[in-house]
Amino acid sequence: MKNMITLGEYIVKKQADYPTATGELSSLLSSIRLAAKVVNREINKAGLADIMGSVGSSNVQGEEQQKLDVYANERFKAALEARGEVCGMASEEEEDFVAFDSALSAHSKYVVLIDPLDGSSNIDVNVSVGTIFSIYRRVSEPGSPVRLDDFLQPGHRQVAAGYVVYGSSTMLVYTTGFGVNGFTYDPSIGCFCLSHENIRIPEEGKIYSINEGNYIKFPDGVKKYLKYCQERDEATHRPYTSRYIGSLVSDFHRNLLKGGIYIYPSGTNSPNGKLRLLYECNPMAFLVEQAGGKASDGFRRIMDIQPTALHQRTPYFVGSTRMVERAEGFMREFSAHEEVKE
Repeated sequence: MKNMITLGEYIVKKQADYPTATGELSSLLSSIRLAAKVVNREINKAGLADIMGSVGSSNVQGEEQQKLDVYANERFKAALEARGEVCGMASEEEEDFVAFDSALSAHSKYVVLIDPLDGSSNIDVNVSVGTIFSIYRRVSEPGSPVRLDDFLQPGHRQVAAGYVVYGSSTMLVYTTGFGVNGFTYDPSIGCFCLSHENIRIPEEGKIYSINEGNYIKFPDGVKKYLKYCQERDEATHRPYTSRYIGSLVSDFHRNLLKGGIYIYPSGTNSPNGKLRLLYECNPMAFLVEQAGGKASDGFRRIMDIQPTALHQRTPYFVGSTRMVERAEGFMREFSAHEEVKE
């Protein structure tokens, strides 16, 4: 390949663009890159090794843990602690945050929130899964013990976020607040290489992604929006296409590249929505906004929500700007109708 740029080279190049950069964030991203390569290796041999299936226990949300959930969590934890650039980590797989107690870590500026293996139940049937990560500057004083409020920050304070999708190819997509770039893993050289520079999501898309099996429980605004998506109208290129994988990373990645909307509303088996604000919604919101899209809970910007708990859930509407705004319009309209009826 001509002029191929690896992720490591790209990180160094971007660091050089900012004379005040100290290299800590770059080193942190390199830790995530390394752990992603290790997890990718295990996923690719899942059918050959004893790493598929459940471990026979549940995580803090009461969801059955898969063997790869536990493996990925441990690999990312070890990689983040090793370089001393992170003072603590919060994970979807851990009940409480994890403090890194070494002298080096205690003086670091950053905390990481992570979903180590999103969609892990799909591993057994060879469907794409992913890792989602979010990076914040701590609010406590470096050198002091990391605290809960270091993690309970609104999404607009993120300094970086990204995901890895383990699919037909493995890609790492991230932002530091200056656009979104994607890197595809080349196993022949063991490197992530720049393949999708300055990703921009189309303002309008033709794909909607939602688990329609829960339709009867959806809020009226969501039901009406789905009917809108399914109506025939040549001027607006409807009906839209329904595409739902059941792995947030995979559905989000497709819609980011092609245009579309992903919805996980309230009113399902999870009354407040299933997705976690800190581990899934905020990082994807940061990415989509940097790519020109929008993320909402149906009424307000996701990244303006003040978290109150590590495992807080929220309804989620994310994707192409015009599609999310249209869905918000239906939510506002039929929410008002429901209030009048009451």
